[in-house]
Amino acid sequence: MGDTGKPTGWYLPEFAHPYDVLAPHTHITIASPAGGEAPLDPSSIDRTDKSSAAFLEHKEALWKHTEKLSSFVGRAKEFDAIFYVGGHGPMFDLAGDETSHKVIREFYEAGRIVAAVCHGPAALVNAKLSDGSYLIGNSPVTGFSNNEEDAVGLSSAMPFQLETELDKNSGGHFQKAKEAWGEKVVIAKGGRLITGQNPASAKAVGEAIYEAIFGDLVSKA
Repeated sequence: MGDTGKPTGWYLPEFAHPYDVLAPHTHITIASPAGGEAPLDPSSIDRTDKSSAAFLEHKEALWKHTEKLSSFVGRAKEFDAIFYVGGHGPMFDLAGDETSHKVIREFYEAGRIVAAVCHGPAALVNAKLSDGSYLIGNSPVTGFSNNEEDAVGLSSAMPFQLETELDKNSGGHFQKAKEAWGEKVVIAKGGRLITGQNPASAKAVGEAIYEAIFGDLVSKA
């Protein structure tokens, strides 16, 4: 991760908590940029979190055998939503990934739901629609805040500051909880753009995705 020498990847509770909400009701397909094993951030393992501990013990195959993200180009209509888990990994491998941007564009323009939590919105920050505008342009959005990044001592290791770039590309519409580490979920674009600020927001993001899939999206416009 940057010049720290520390490994990174996806963040355990940000996968486990939404999965617990959605898995009983949906079929979930797991993808990563390279396919195969998606690296788990070892610093995210907290065995006192029952959901995360159970996920770690019983769901290893989900992240050990991911499909390659590029295989989903042109397949948006097969799915209801795309969700990007957080962890510092997306800051390095997804923020500028043109294949990921294409998949995001196709999902959104096919009327599907695009969601992300914590550092997951790094995958969205530079994504553009077919007309050249940013997906998050003129839209409320959230993600891991600058003061939270400062608090974990990793701001200098990041290729960019997520809050700063989300705020810029959204046209000044970044939102965050009143206090660092507080739960914050932002639902925008008629319920089809869902972002969460931090690990504490992961379960609520899963619940928002569930509601967007099975509820009446028109009512959220």
